[in-house]
Amino acid sequence: MSTPAAISLHTLTVRYRRHLALHHVSGHFARGSLTAVIGPNGAGKSTLLKSLAGLVPLERHSNIRHDPALRLAYLPQHSELDRSFPLAVRDCVRMGLWAQTGAWGSASAAQRARVDAALEAVGLQGFARRVVGTLSSGQLQRALFARLLVQDADILLLDEPFNAVDSKTSATLLALVQQWQGQGRTVIAVLHDDALVQAHFPQTLLLARECIAWGATAEVLTPANLACARAMAEAWEEQAHPPACPLRVAAVPLAGGNTGGPAEPVPRCSTPSREVAWP
Repeated sequence: MSTPAAISLHTLTVRYRRHLALHHVSGHFARGSLTAVIGPNGAGKSTLLKSLAGLVPLERHSNIRHDPALRLAYLPQHSELDRSFPLAVRDCVRMGLWAQTGAWGSASAAQRARVDAALEAVGLQGFARRVVGTLSSGQLQRALFARLLVQDADILLLDEPFNAVDSKTSATLLALVQQWQGQGRTVIAVLHDDALVQAHFPQTLLLARECIAWGATAEVLTPANLACARAMAEAWEEQAHPPACPLRVAAVPLAGGNTGGPAEPVPRCSTPSREVAWP
């Protein structure tokens, strides 16, 4: 019996000033799944998360569906945050209550206790009054994860959650990610560390503006798929319209993000095969 989808994509396409950032990405993320999104620079990984969060306009034929009863939370990259605003750590974490309190509502005693518990869970006891701009990268990421804890979302979209943080912080945050999956939440994370993905993320979506492969991590992170993603990324850089894939690999039966995805094989590249000299 297949697992219900938390989010389904159909021909998801996004443009920035006429330039394609994502092209015809289709598939679904199963409820309770833990999926890494990887690919070369400029592959559309962050754009995918912003699309799922409803932060960028989609092309007319694109379709994203998810159960409106499932709450969604989005963690952006540090570079997209304004750290100059004089915001205390406790207030930053308390923003996770926005959906419950509104812009001007005050937090109840129980909600304030949740904020304190979240700060303790990420190891930021005693930092509540610190200004966000004074935190290190690792401390800031812990604070943002505390905000996610307070949000209590069913679907979590994480853009490079372990980037520019120390190993101890990475281990703490990874434990939270695994805890969320164990609670039945759906986690989708943009990552760059292949070893981390192979060790801890059962599902992987490999992007190069198009879907190169999507399924069980061991079947996605193959040398052939990774080479295809690099070749596609280079081809995209040279032209604005969808390029012909310079490599061809076999069809993969696990498409759509999990074993409950489409039954028919989906090719990881879409042009006739040719001999390739591998390095």
